[in-house]
Amino acid sequence: MAASAIGATRPAGVETIPIIDFGSQYAQLIARRVREAGAFSILVAPDVSLEHLRSLEPAGIILSGGPSSIDEPGAPRCDPGIFDLGIPVLGICYGMQLGCHMLGATVDRAESREYGRAKLAIEDDSGLFAGLPQDMTVWMSHGDQVLHLPDEFQIIASTDTCPAAAVLHREHSFYGLQFHPEVTHTPHGVDVLRNFLYEVCGCRGTWRMADFMEAQCKILPELVGDQRVICGLSGGVDSSVVAALLGRALGDQVTCIFVDNGLLRKNERELVETTFRDHFDFDLRVVDAAQEFLDDLAGVEDPQEKRRLIGHRFIDVFRRCADEVAADGGTPVQFLAQGTLYPDVIESGQGHAGTAANIKLHHNVGGLPEELGFELIEPLRDLFKDEVRTLGEVLGLPSHVVWRHPFPGPGLAVRVLGEVTQPRLDLLRNCDEIVLDEIVSGNLYRSTNQVFAVLLPVRSVGVMGDGRTYDSVVAVRAVETQDFMTADWARIPYDVLATISNRIINEVQGVNRVVYDISSKPPATIEWE
Repeated sequence: MAASAIGATRPAGVETIPIIDFGSQYAQLIARRVREAGAFSILVAPDVSLEHLRSLEPAGIILSGGPSSIDEPGAPRCDPGIFDLGIPVLGICYGMQLGCHMLGATVDRAESREYGRAKLAIEDDSGLFAGLPQDMTVWMSHGDQVLHLPDEFQIIASTDTCPAAAVLHREHSFYGLQFHPEVTHTPHGVDVLRNFLYEVCGCRGTWRMADFMEAQCKILPELVGDQRVICGLSGGVDSSVVAALLGRALGDQVTCIFVDNGLLRKNERELVETTFRDHFDFDLRVVDAAQEFLDDLAGVEDPQEKRRLIGHRFIDVFRRCADEVAADGGTPVQFLAQGTLYPDVIESGQGHAGTAANIKLHHNVGGLPEELGFELIEPLRDLFKDEVRTLGEVLGLPSHVVWRHPFPGPGLAVRVLGEVTQPRLDLLRNCDEIVLDEIVSGNLYRSTNQVFAVLLPVRSVGVMGDGRTYDSVVAVRAVETQDFMTADWARIPYDVLATISNRIINEVQGVNRVVYDISSKPPATIEWE
């Protein structure tokens, strides 16, 4: 059976805002802001058809920014018919320029590129700017701007260097913003987006996790029927929430499979078994496949190839388990459930064909073989990480499961840079245990979102006692983030970092240098591979 996926389905009656993504670095942030405001958002490609848009029953549409100029060859366009759908459209930066151009305005190079904060003077305090200050700070990032507007347009805000900083087309209910309301550098930007949803589109705020859970509990039994489902359980929040959701929706039709792939953190297998046997009433099977995974990875250094091999081996293990489950229950296993999230889909280049770059293969998205032998169930496929945590709380999961830091599906294979071997894994496990121990001891676990150690493929000279050493280098990575699409490095106190470094060097044989990663995402990713 070819790889296919049953993703999340929004509850009936939920207000939906499609976001046409023209390649903006902030597109996912726009989606987050819309969801935070109480409407469901989804990214779609510029070539999305009007039929598909109508099928979403949108309350409004947002056109994202992007790096292109509208007169460049190959610059992304959308169907101009969106302005005849009878719903409000909001264009941001490039989206404003494209919308204005399609509706008869002139767009050209500005006298000078505008990047950074600007003072916005509001000329119409209704609609988008209802209840907002007459003058406010906004974030600009553009080289082109709208220069000449037909009479059907109205300028509703301006800056000193951008006379048409916000516009309205009276006939088509098209709003354009040259600034970025989604970023924190625009302090009232969230209010502008909320006004678009509530004042312009007439939304009521119907996107709720409790409703999402109830909808899934109705949809999943209809999709699955009387077939059995196996669920890949890693012990992380994503797969735990999927398991709890499936358990509520399908009961004893679900068997959870925990695979010890030899790439786990220290004592991870014991922790997962204890936690889930104590809190869940479903069939949990633990499979020891460590040697198979390590054999696959022998001599492999390329991170994409690591993820591909791990994804394929997981499926092989799940197939064997499915045969055993079918033999026990007399019913074939047709479905495999896993905890794929929206950032996984987007980063694997599958979020909306044609605009999403393949940043890295996720073993449960781009790393899967074409022929699975299962139909995938991915009920969290349209959710961001913080939404998954909220769903976990709604499902009644214990807080230590809901708020656990993420752990990558390929495990330590993508934190051991270069070849993955048993000695290198053991060394990293010991380092990682120290890092997490000190983060917890320093009461920093909940104020950070992901903290871990990385074994680098380099060695450095050091001095221990009176002797020269030439040993491994370990990096510590700690980030703060809301959605894992963007992240900033965590400002861990120096004394905590010093303790981590001293303990690793003194307690882990083979390490003589510890470094701290201070890169944000973007341009870096959270994981090193």
